[in-house]
Amino acid sequence: METKNLTELTAFILTGLAHQPEWQIPLFLLFLMIYLITIVGNLGLIALICNDPHLHIPMYLFLGNLAFVDTWLSSTVTPKMLLNFFAMSKMISLSECKIQFFSFAICITTECFLLATMAFDRYVAICKPLLYPVIMTNRLCIWLLVLSFLGGLFHAIIRNAFLLRLTFCNSIIVHHFYCDIIPLFKISCTDPSINFLMVFIFAGSIQAFTISIVLVSYTLVLFTILKKKSLQGIRKAFSTCGAHLLSVSLYYGPLLFMYVLPGSAQENDQNMMDSLFYTVIIPFLNPIIYSLRNKKVIDSLTKMLKRNV
Repeated sequence: METKNLTELTAFILTGLAHQPEWQIPLFLLFLMIYLITIVGNLGLIALICNDPHLHIPMYLFLGNLAFVDTWLSSTVTPKMLLNFFAMSKMISLSECKIQFFSFAICITTECFLLATMAFDRYVAICKPLLYPVIMTNRLCIWLLVLSFLGGLFHAIIRNAFLLRLTFCNSIIVHHFYCDIIPLFKISCTDPSINFLMVFIFAGSIQAFTISIVLVSYTLVLFTILKKKSLQGIRKAFSTCGAHLLSVSLYYGPLLFMYVLPGSAQENDQNMMDSLFYTVIIPFLNPIIYSLRNKKVIDSLTKMLKRNV
């Protein structure tokens, strides 16, 4: 009977980031500032794209959806993290935990597909410029977006379905600042081997597929750029692709270590730092990267500011 009670744990304690009290206020202020800038930056980018007809092209349609996903991802993780800096109880129920992870999984997977879609868009724009309007039709763009979000939803459903087979009795302490599945596996009293295998298969397949599209697309883009005689054309191509390449490079590194190599012997603090990077830092950096390195976005922002002054 006692064992049965242990297996029916329905709440956990998130340890969070600040193990020492003196760091609570500085970290809270830092992440609050990052979160506010993230929300303003991403929603501002969406508003800019919606209000400027010159930005109503596939590249910015995908960028606007990326900004939406970044806003969603940051809002899934950061508010709870900020609340736990000063909360007397850092408890989170199992149902809240599953909902948070479900939302997180949708965002993180959808972003992978969106980054691959954006790479394909740049390949068509640079390698087949005359066929670009024929290939990247509105219908194709909508389908690519729908499939990206459906892929994220499908993956999240599978991950949460396998989470249902686990019971928790070893500990109620989750060494993380949000409900991620790897820390939950560590405190499960059910053998999580199947769950680890499913993470490796599905996360590995999705990342291998999307990274392959990105690498192939930009390899072909690079060859096309090197063939150009015009220095201005080369600069324009690098300017267009540079921001996306930087974003992809920053995003996939920690993600690969967390989910494709989930069995690696990483410390809890290292896991949290990796997670912090792609759940908080990347959504914060993306609007900055895409805005500062994009002439059309800067021009559109300048015009909007002049109209409102």
